[in-house]
Amino acid sequence: MTQIEMNNGHLNLPNPLDMIENMMGANGWAYERVGEEEISAALQGQWCDYQLRFYWREEGRVLQAACMFDVRIPEARRKPIYETLARINERLWIGHFETWLDEGIIMYRHASFVRDDAEGVDEGLCQSVIQTAIAECERFFPVFQFVIWAGKSPREAIEAALLDTVGEA
Repeated sequence: MTQIEMNNGHLNLPNPLDMIENMMGANGWAYERVGEEEISAALQGQWCDYQLRFYWREEGRVLQAACMFDVRIPEARRKPIYETLARINERLWIGHFETWLDEGIIMYRHASFVRDDAEGVDEGLCQSVIQTAIAECERFFPVFQFVIWAGKSPREAIEAALLDTVGEA
């Protein structure tokens, strides 16, 4: 149970990054805490390495997660990647994919409002955000690879990468 203290009549609510830091340590991930507002971890996925970052904004009580691929988008493939992002984002219920133009990287992002009470910081929410970010990155990484390196159209890449198999061999 998280400890809540009073300061001049106001609640001092726990920082969700403290809980996330504990979770990263428990998973054995290499991580770095950058003050009270940011924590990042490097983790190895099935397809590539990911940089998982969490940002906390006390003002507004917003927890944002970003999971970045260890991939750079060549200038010539940016336009097809933008269409790919739009097609993929249509399929997502939570979060979205985007690019950082200057760095040419792809990332998954999700933000959550954290309640202003003792129940606001929830380990289940933090675990769900982490699991969802990693799962979506793993699911769609091949799509981005097909567009960037194989020169496939966004539609072809999605069809090829998300082919559902039926039955057993």
